[in-house]
Parts: sequence; structure tokens; C-alpha cells
Amino acid sequence: MRFIMKSFFIGEMIRQRRMELGLKQNELCQGICEPTTMCRIESGKQTPSLNQLKVLLQRLGLPDERYYAIVSKNEMLISDLQTEIVSSNVFRDPQRGLPKIEELEKIADPDDRPIRQFILRSKVLLGKIENGQIVPYTNDEKLDMLFEAIRLTSPNFDIDAICDGLYSVDEVKVINQIALIYSQLEQREKVIDIYRQLLAYIENHFQNTGQFGSLFSLVAFNYARELDLVGRYTEAIKVSEINWKACVQYESYYYLPSTIAIIAECYHFLNQDEKSKAYYRQAFYLFKAIDNKRSLRIITDEAKKYFGDDFSF
Repeated sequence: MRFIMKSFFIGEMIRQRRMELGLKQNELCQGICEPTTMCRIESGKQTPSLNQLKVLLQRLGLPDERYYAIVSKNEMLISDLQTEIVSSNVFRDPQRGLPKIEELEKIADPDDRPIRQFILRSKVLLGKIENGQIVPYTNDEKLDMLFEAIRLTSPNFDIDAICDGLYSVDEVKVINQIALIYSQLEQREKVIDIYRQLLAYIENHFQNTGQFGSLFSLVAFNYARELDLVGRYTEAIKVSEINWKACVQYESYYYLPSTIAIIAECYHFLNQDEKSKAYYRQAFYLFKAIDNKRSLRIITDEAKKYFGDDFSF
């Protein structure tokens, strides 16, 4: 009875939210499951898998932290492997991550599109093994893989009309990765347009979820950085100040020091060096507090380049 009640509650919640947003069942479940499966989930006749539930709730802009499907042993193993792979992605550790991806590929359902998407975007970050050596993919290969990944779950994805789609957290991260590759290719205006659209989507869609702070700060930081790179310094400062407030409000501090560093650089190029120095000092001590030695070296070199070797923090 508890199983039936839980299934019905989740399904009814999904149905009500879908109707509030004016979505059809096939629009919500595109790339995730068949409409007939969606119908059974909403009626409580079928319990969604862990991955299905996560993606559906995220697409609906609902928090996914409190709702759990009945998780099988295999789903738990997949979830543990994904956690290890994410850690490898963050620390750029392909030697640890690539074997875990191979394990995941062996046990995952080949028809599970969110998992296939996760594997593709992780490979983009970690690279591949050739002749016993780990080598990165080319930028063209990365773009092909990322567009394949996003279109697994969003077949009609249009990079010029991002807000017309419906995305989960992982799908937003794939789009962010696409923008990063275009940035490496120095297609600045294209990148700025992607981030402008993506930030608007996050603000409109994820505001009431636990992922809002981390997603917003990630995309806003990248957006401000691109504005800085093309010399749109006043706009970069404005986006960075909004991001600063969001980092504090939502207690998502990872990008805060780098965000302040962008403000510092922009004020330098706007010939407001006293303001610039003050912000460089704030960024410096935040990096120092979290023992980020690499960023400390970068920000120290940058400040001394702009203000001379006698500049002190």
C-alpha cells in the first residue's frame, strides 16, 4: 500500500505541475520515456526509475532532493559510479574517471538516454585512451559529442532558441560545455548569446530548486568572463555583481573569488585602478582562505602585470 501511495503522490505531483506549465505529456517526457509510460507514471500505475524521476522533476522546475523512487541495486551502483565520475571530472582525473566510465557503460541500460548523455559529456571532459595513453578530444570532436548528447534527450534542441526548450540540470550543463568549446574557438559573440539565453532559462525555471545557486553562479561567471574578454567591461561588472549576490544568498561560493577577480580586471580596463586594486585584494584573500594555490598564482601575476611588481596584497 505504501508503494502505491508513494507512486500515486509522485505521479499526481508531476501531473499537476505539468498542467500548471501548460505542457503536454509528450513534451515533458521527450527523450526520457514513451508518452504511454508517462501516462502510467502520472496515474500512479508505474514508478519512475531514479533517473527518470530526477530528469522529470528538474524539467518541471521542482526540487528533486526530497522525492525518491524505489531504487534497485543496479540503480544504486549506477548512482555511485556517477558520483565517482563527477568527482573525476571536477579534478580532471582521467586515470580514475575513464575506468569508471567503462564500468558504467557495461551495467547501464543502452536505452537509458540520460545515462548515455552523462557518459558523453564526461568523456568530453576526461578524454580517451589511445595506445595506452590518455589523449584529449579535438574541439570539433567535443562539439559533435556534446550536440549528440543534448539531442539524445532534447531532439529538437536549437542553440539559437534555448529558451524554447525544456531541460534538466544535466542538460543545462551540456549546453554550458558547448559554450565553453565555442569560447576556446574564440567565437565570442556566439558564446555570449548562449550564456545570455541560458542564464534567462535558469532564472525562469530553476528558481525554486536546490540547484539554482550552483547553476546560476556557474553560467553567470562564464557569461561575465566572456563579456570581459570582448571588452564589454561595464556589462561584465553588472553580471558579476548580480552573481556575487546570488553566491551569498544561495550559499554557493565556488565561483565567488573568480567573480570578484573579473570585477577587478574590468575596473582596471575602465581606468579605475584604486577600485581594481581593492577587488583584487578581496579575491586574493578568498583564494587564500580556500587554499587555491593555482588561482592565487594567476591573480598575483595578473595584478602585478597591471600595477607593477611593487603591488602588495
